[in-house]
Amino acid sequence: MNTLKNKLSFSELSQGTGLKNALSMSRAKVISKVSASGIRGRGGAGFPVSVKWNLCGLAHSDRKFVVCNADEGEPGTFKDRVILDEYASLVFDGMTIAAYAVGASEGILYLRAEYVYLREKLEEALRRRRKDGLLGKQILGSNLNFDIHIFMGGGAYVCGEETALIESLEGKRGEPRNRPPFPIDMGYLNHPTVVNNVETLAWITCIFEKGASWFKEQGTEGSVGPKLFSVSGDCTKPGVYEFPLGISVLELLAQTGGENAKCVQVGGASGHLVPASEFCRHICFEDMATGGSVIIFGQNRKALDIAENFMEFFEDESCGQCTPCRDGNAKLLEGIRMLKNGACKKQRFTSLLNLAETMQLASRCGLGQSSPNIFLDVIKHFHTEFELTSDATPDADCRMGA
Repeated sequence: MNTLKNKLSFSELSQGTGLKNALSMSRAKVISKVSASGIRGRGGAGFPVSVKWNLCGLAHSDRKFVVCNADEGEPGTFKDRVILDEYASLVFDGMTIAAYAVGASEGILYLRAEYVYLREKLEEALRRRRKDGLLGKQILGSNLNFDIHIFMGGGAYVCGEETALIESLEGKRGEPRNRPPFPIDMGYLNHPTVVNNVETLAWITCIFEKGASWFKEQGTEGSVGPKLFSVSGDCTKPGVYEFPLGISVLELLAQTGGENAKCVQVGGASGHLVPASEFCRHICFEDMATGGSVIIFGQNRKALDIAENFMEFFEDESCGQCTPCRDGNAKLLEGIRMLKNGACKKQRFTSLLNLAETMQLASRCGLGQSSPNIFLDVIKHFHTEFELTSDATPDADCRMGA
């Protein structure tokens, strides 16, 4: 089934032009052009791409890597899958441009385990690129020697975090590393490593064909350029859409057939639940950042059911490395179920709120830091959908780990 609902800029590009343009420049000018475009990472964190590339380029090492993060594990996100299926050449061109800019000779596509059906198609694309002189020695007559291979992920949500992904690449358990040092200094096999998202790399290729000014024509001052959105849920036109960053939730709903929504989860399970009263908010780094997931919930959905579903996911996907996330998700899930059953005492409720704030501050990586979002959003926006019981006796089980 074709999930595309509006025309993507990717379909307008000519094969290999962006890469040829980049290789005709000096490495410094390549990074300068990326900087001029203002592009920030499309995986959700929004780190400036040019800064990451420049720092990796300045790192001293006899070996550097470019890694494409294709571990698209955020619930409700499927736009990277579409890019890899329809426009893989743009991603590989983007990886090659990155390699030229930072001085890398090896590239790795870290592919989500559930996307194994795409592997042979992607391997064939790599074979064609080697045959056509787009990978290997002296690419397109330049002094760049670079090749790409595919590594299959193990199906762990936490490996979407770049240091956990690198641990997985090294054959270790997928767990986040302490930072610093950052991957740009000590990444894969302790060598400088650039990790970029699938969509980010595809836009890089666009920038080198259409220009930095073209990219900056859309978006906001702090969130320039277009963005792909995976839209699903209670709407009449689900699919992958290209919109400029800064689009309001209301505008997005109007274009995807979700006008009657009760609430929208922006950013996947780790994002935020936006009520109808806040549909005027904008999807951009200044307001609501997102890796691209937009899940629409209709009027018949219950907020606590949504929260329970996401919290079950987080409890299952926690790597267990740090106590706030490992134990905290289980306690929040327990609390949500008590709220659903009308059995949550006021004292326990207060303890759950304190726990959620502790998790946001003390968890080691983004999973534990963002997993309480759904609980806190439901409490803030949908508190009329549940009631608390009185504290007849002290609630000894309210402590985390009890």
